[in-house]
Amino acid sequence: MRVVEHDLCWAALAADACREAWSVCGDLLADLQHVGSTSVPDLPAKPILDIAAAVATLDAVPELVQRLTGTGYIYRGDLGDAGGHLFVRESSPDVRTVHSHAVEHKGTQWRNYILFRDLLRQDASIRRQYAELKQEMGKKYRGDRESYTASKHEFIRGILDTNEAQLSVPGDA
Repeated sequence: MRVVEHDLCWAALAADACREAWSVCGDLLADLQHVGSTSVPDLPAKPILDIAAAVATLDAVPELVQRLTGTGYIYRGDLGDAGGHLFVRESSPDVRTVHSHAVEHKGTQWRNYILFRDLLRQDASIRRQYAELKQEMGKKYRGDRESYTASKHEFIRGILDTNEAQLSVPGDA
């Protein structure tokens, strides 16, 4: 696990991943968005795309598992509030390129993914603070993805709690 400078190619790669998921699972999805650090220009990130896949109901997950695993994703189970149903795509064993998180449309996790991404895109000060934290934690937890992710939780939660009322999620009107 390493944190690298933002790559302009990430947006196109995420668009391709989203198009593929829509083509295979569109009837199960309410929305699909590129989220996470790779979706924020100028933000360092792990070179793993995060896609939030909103399902109208979690009853769609078993069918989603069948369809996405048929395209090469690996289902890693339900992470609950820590990321929903996780699907990973690897370029080689243990080298992840995409994390797809299936969560309930308009649910708390969906809103958090979209709101945090949009806030990072809009606020240079928060983006800078988050970049510094990510780089520091990337060095501290090199090779330990779980600790790296957990180390960012308090910052993310604080930003969401402070700014949630100021932001709106597309389709939540």
